[in-house]
Amino acid sequence: MQYKTLGTTGVPLAQIALGTANFGRRWGHGADAAESAAIFNTYAEAGGNFIDTADIYQFGQSEEILGTLLAGRREDFFLATKYTSGATPDANRLVTGNSRRAMVASVEASLRRLQTDRIDLYWVHQPDGLTPSDEIVRGLDDLSRAGKILYAGLSNFAAWRLARAATLAELTRAVPIAAAQFEYSLVQRAPEADVLAVCQALGIAPVTWSPLGGGMLTGKYRKGEAGRAEALGGKVFQAEDSAQRSAVLDSVLAVAAELQASPDQVAIAWVAQRGALPLIGPRSRAQLVSNLGAMALVLSPEQLARLDAASAPAAGQAAAAAVAQDDTALRAPERPVA
Repeated sequence: MQYKTLGTTGVPLAQIALGTANFGRRWGHGADAAESAAIFNTYAEAGGNFIDTADIYQFGQSEEILGTLLAGRREDFFLATKYTSGATPDANRLVTGNSRRAMVASVEASLRRLQTDRIDLYWVHQPDGLTPSDEIVRGLDDLSRAGKILYAGLSNFAAWRLARAATLAELTRAVPIAAAQFEYSLVQRAPEADVLAVCQALGIAPVTWSPLGGGMLTGKYRKGEAGRAEALGGKVFQAEDSAQRSAVLDSVLAVAAELQASPDQVAIAWVAQRGALPLIGPRSRAQLVSNLGAMALVLSPEQLARLDAASAPAAGQAAAAAVAQDDTALRAPERPVA
């Protein structure tokens, strides 16, 4: 396992992060406690140290399972979790959203489930369309000063929101926005239009989820498998519904054959070689072992060029997708900083 620092911090993190949305079965889809432990332990044995979860994952069960798995070895891992949606399907409105009130309640609940005294990286899971950036930044800084969190990050935020929050944190000397998390893959390249540029300019670490396009880039749906096409209500699923997407998958399969690798390894390696830190979310130990094979894979300039050409967004498409990503832009005006 190779390591890279988290943005401008001094924290050395594994080149692939382990997402744990599949730890638990409360969503009706995922891994039981035994399989979750096998995934976690195999990742740790490979040298992995970056664990990502959220209070909403499996309605709190992911954090609960991790709390048990981390017992006696908490300092071996960099632990990240998120808040915004609450940890139950009927979460009270006071503990959802991005307000300081919800933030404090959520972090305390996550600390209990994770059985730890601090969270290494605390993500705001997504914009709520209501809470202004200065309240978010000040709330995160309060948690940092209280020792509840060490670093702060924004997940699924549009580029302008990310840049504004990072700038407010810098100007007010609050805890910096150290990382940004967003979807990025060969079938979702919209972040290249702005989010990745913001990360590079401001020293923010890009942590990218769904590098496999919800599993599409593995080619398994061509074989009749269901996976995320049916699980989670079809969320986080990229269908092979266009000629371009078919061409992208054909290119991935061809490169995989040339390298004697699996398609998932090619897709993850592409994300990593684009400068992002890929976040994987396996549902089984076998999936994890295959995903980790991407660490040893180096795509040649010619192979990268072929994959880039097949997946290139049409003119104006990436910019339009980036704007559409933030559907709360017109409903969440920013107030002046007091």
